[in-house]
Amino acid sequence: MNFPPTTMSTPNLSVPHIAPLVLQSKKALQEGEQLCSKANELSTASAQASVDVLILDAKVRWVTDNVLEQLKLAACVAKSIEDKRTKLSKQVQDWDNLRTKQTKALDKVLDDLGSQRVPPDFHQTSAASSIFGSQDSEDEQEQASGLSAVSRSPSDTIKVPKLKPQTDRKNWKTLRDFVDDQAIEDIFEGMEEEHTIVEDILSRTDEYSEKLNAAIRSIREYLPENTPSPSIEQLITSQDSSQVSMATHLESLAAHYDQMGNALRESEAGDVFSQDDLQDMDRDTEELPSILSELEENLHSISATHKQFCQFRVANQDHLKRLADVLEELDELGDIMSEMLQTQEAVESECEIHFTEMQRHLLTVEHLQQRFVSYQTAFRKLILEIARRRVYKEAAESIVRGMMDQLTAMTEEERQVREHFNHEHGAHLPEDLCLCISNLPTKWEILPWAGEILESLPEIPADLVTEARNHVHRTEPPTAVNGMVNATESL
Repeated sequence: MNFPPTTMSTPNLSVPHIAPLVLQSKKALQEGEQLCSKANELSTASAQASVDVLILDAKVRWVTDNVLEQLKLAACVAKSIEDKRTKLSKQVQDWDNLRTKQTKALDKVLDDLGSQRVPPDFHQTSAASSIFGSQDSEDEQEQASGLSAVSRSPSDTIKVPKLKPQTDRKNWKTLRDFVDDQAIEDIFEGMEEEHTIVEDILSRTDEYSEKLNAAIRSIREYLPENTPSPSIEQLITSQDSSQVSMATHLESLAAHYDQMGNALRESEAGDVFSQDDLQDMDRDTEELPSILSELEENLHSISATHKQFCQFRVANQDHLKRLADVLEELDELGDIMSEMLQTQEAVESECEIHFTEMQRHLLTVEHLQQRFVSYQTAFRKLILEIARRRVYKEAAESIVRGMMDQLTAMTEEERQVREHFNHEHGAHLPEDLCLCISNLPTKWEILPWAGEILESLPEIPADLVTEARNHVHRTEPPTAVNGMVNATESL
């Protein structure tokens, strides 16, 4: 804006025209300076705010990352507790499956014992000869008075006093009747009691994993949102660009004011400006509002940037406050996890003790099942043994009967011979000569050895012997015992 003076002879009208323009230029410059001063203050504050934002953002991210790492560890603890609980529950389930399996096996054996009838003679005899020991029964008490002492006569080896047979097998006892059901029931109750105790112990940690995961989710959700970091460099660059633009505009306002002041001084000194120069001055002055508007826009941009920095700073400060609460909750969660882990260890120790007892119960049931299987097998072999002994007994009695018949016949024949001799020659012999000639032949009696009681064997129906033999033959090959096992085949 350079307005050279002219040498025209027209009246000097420049001064009244230029003075208002100078005032407008001065006012515009003052306003521009104020805007630039405000922009400089905001720019300085923004620079400090940007530093604060960077520091706070770094703290927020560092704390957040550490919290997330701690939450990962807490999640691992929750999973560890759940895995341990699952392992213990699996042990309980496996034990329960074994218990069910062995209980069913024992029940099956007991049912088999309940279907195995025991002939009354096996238990309705004297305590001394009972294979089951003293098994007093009403039948024994009723029939005890009718039993007499066993005779030592040879004929009594055949005619041994017998109890009245029971033809109705429904009233017969079974092998199950000789089993202590109460003891078995006590074992089952003990197993169920141990199972209940372990379930109660495990229930102490039922909600641990869920509670930990819920707390982890709550803390994670309370964490500040992971928003992208603001581009500090971009904002500072934008702010600097606005400052440079304002500086340029301020220089332009200052230059315009200087030119207008020079023009006023020249006009007051007598210089006259042409109409074109005056029009240029008017046009340049009219541009001052647009320059001020641009300055205001630049100031608004700088102010917006400063506001952004302030918002970022306030947001990060709020995030730090929230993270302080999160850290407190994380400390509480750590205490809770420590307590949970201690409880879990106590649960494992207690369960281990009870698992040992539960396993002992399983072994007891297994031993009972094996014992009752052996019991049933032994009873079947007992039947075969009694049958074998009966064969032996009857063979021995047959020999005794044969010997008795032979001795009786020999004695009778000897008696007749002696009577014939005494009849023909006795009268011719002196009475005091050989007095034994008139003696009768000695009669013989075969008795058990050394006063032993005659053996009495229980009566066993043939179908029970056959059934026992079939079961034994299915489980093991036949073996000879004293060479008499095969003798039972004929029964």
